Amino acid sequence: MATAVETTFHRVSLEVYDDLLGRLDFRPGGPSEPGCLFHFATPTEDGFRGIDVWESPEAFQRFVSERLGPVLERLGIAAPDVRVLEVHNYLIAPAERRS
Repeated sequence: MATAVETTFHRVSLEVYDDLLGRLDFRPGGPSEPGCLFHFATPTEDGFRGIDVWESPEAFQRFVSERLGPVLERLGIAAPDVRVLEVHNYLIAPAERRS
């Protein structure tokens, strides 16, 4: 079952978010982590928020434990507030429109 995950980072700038992406070998508009169907980030009043749709809660947990968590720890970034939601449905653009 697909799972939506909202991660809110307080007192972490978008510049740090961009650095974090680079350390995870992600590029804006590029592919995401296996198991992540969709990701976007938006600024908040005191940091940023990431919104993801994952194939399963296990895929998200695997990403956090194997990849994201260690990078956050190396950068000294506190764990975000996390909200997990069951997804009833999601839509994607047809392949010919995704570019």
